[in-house]
Amino acid sequence: MKKFIKEACVGNLEEAIRAEAQGADRIELCTDLHLDGLTPSEELIKTAKEQLNIPIRVMIRPRSGDFLYTPEELKEIKASIEFCKSTGVEAVVFGILNSKNELDIEKIEQLTQFSAPLKVVVHKAIDFTNDPLENLEKLLKIKGISSVLTSGGAETAEEGKELLKKMLELCGNGVEIVPAGKISCDNLEELHEYLGARAYHGKRIVGDLH
Repeated sequence: MKKFIKEACVGNLEEAIRAEAQGADRIELCTDLHLDGLTPSEELIKTAKEQLNIPIRVMIRPRSGDFLYTPEELKEIKASIEFCKSTGVEAVVFGILNSKNELDIEKIEQLTQFSAPLKVVVHKAIDFTNDPLENLEKLLKIKGISSVLTSGGAETAEEGKELLKKMLELCGNGVEIVPAGKISCDNLEELHEYLGARAYHGKRIVGDLH
């Protein structure tokens, strides 16, 4: 029995291939990791799908900066999700806030329904809300969300571990809370001992990919 899933965050095809070779159980595919990850190109998604044997989760984020999107940007997000559906990746990863710095539950629900049958991951936009735990409670009412990527409202999983623990308790065996935020092969075991999560996310979760 594998005790937890190691999800490697990768920014190009070479890193994706290396992550799989180094023992990643799945990847989150992005581009522009220096901007905290944006939507990868269709070509990259397609090639990664052809060359990898592990599940691929695709970041859907049309630009850097905040998570308040215009109607045009939401159209772009939908087009990216549509492409991901056609390639048969495992999941799409997105997050939307409203002007009050809360998750935009209505828009997230619409996009979740639109993304079916793909799995849906709500990303670290939740960490920018005023109360991540309260926002998680609202999120759990949406049918179809499979995972929430979070560092417990802090800069790193280590700093946010107490809130992460509460989030994990709130979800139980339902929605998968995926701790993230400077998790590497060096601190993973120690964090797992405290959190006991089913999956963890990081750029160096299976070591250096460069």
